[in-house]
Amino acid sequence: MNRRPTALIAEDEPLLAQSLRDELARAWPGLDVVAVVGDGASAVDQALALRPDVLFFDVRMPVRDGLEAAVDLADEWPAGAAFPALVFVTAYDQYAVQAFEAQAVDYVLKPVQPARLGRTVARVQQVLARRGPAGAGLEATFAQLRALVAAGPARPQEALKVLQVSVGNAIRMVPLEEVLYFEAADKYVRVLTAGHEYLLRTPLRELIPRLDPDQFWQVHRGTVVRALAIDSVARDEAGKMHIALRGRPERLPVSRLYAHLFKAM
Repeated sequence: MNRRPTALIAEDEPLLAQSLRDELARAWPGLDVVAVVGDGASAVDQALALRPDVLFFDVRMPVRDGLEAAVDLADEWPAGAAFPALVFVTAYDQYAVQAFEAQAVDYVLKPVQPARLGRTVARVQQVLARRGPAGAGLEATFAQLRALVAAGPARPQEALKVLQVSVGNAIRMVPLEEVLYFEAADKYVRVLTAGHEYLLRTPLRELIPRLDPDQFWQVHRGTVVRALAIDSVARDEAGKMHIALRGRPERLPVSRLYAHLFKAM
């Protein structure tokens, strides 16, 4: 690499962000930190604008966490451009650490330990040194992010058969087989059937592990559809995929992260 490598840090706690920056300066003097941001939305915007070689994303940030930011960034990343090496920064969490190790996405624990950061730096340097043609490793990154998004707590999850939704002062029991798709909406999840819309207070990320993955496909960070309800998949003029469902008028966007589901169609 002829120029100095660059990095972006996304960390919502200023003291921890400064600590990471200081430790990086000692562990990797040749690295230029081109931006430090405090939330996931800014991380995506600045990464798209600056195209850094390395991203250090805090797992827990307000509004949009580090994993959500990484997923959104992968979806918006320019075709043919080399995706940055991605490092997650996390407080100790055994589940998170196991997930990152299993998917070969590097991580740094908070508070930052120089020896551990040194190993991360060496690993990232190796990744950058052997990085192939621009865009060559993007599908591997997608696969890693898909696995992390799909990973759930290592405890049994009872499969859902019926949803309990509030309708006025009553609770309606909605059989799961009536649901065509789920869509995240602020603190709720919209539940769409052929003729009705309901709201659930259960976050989508908690709902997904209780759905049969053969019947319900995640097609976007905030959208899960019934596979048998998919009528067609088409690309628009910008190359973005959209799904048409039987029984609903909406066209639902498909993230690049999940486009592989329709490669054979």
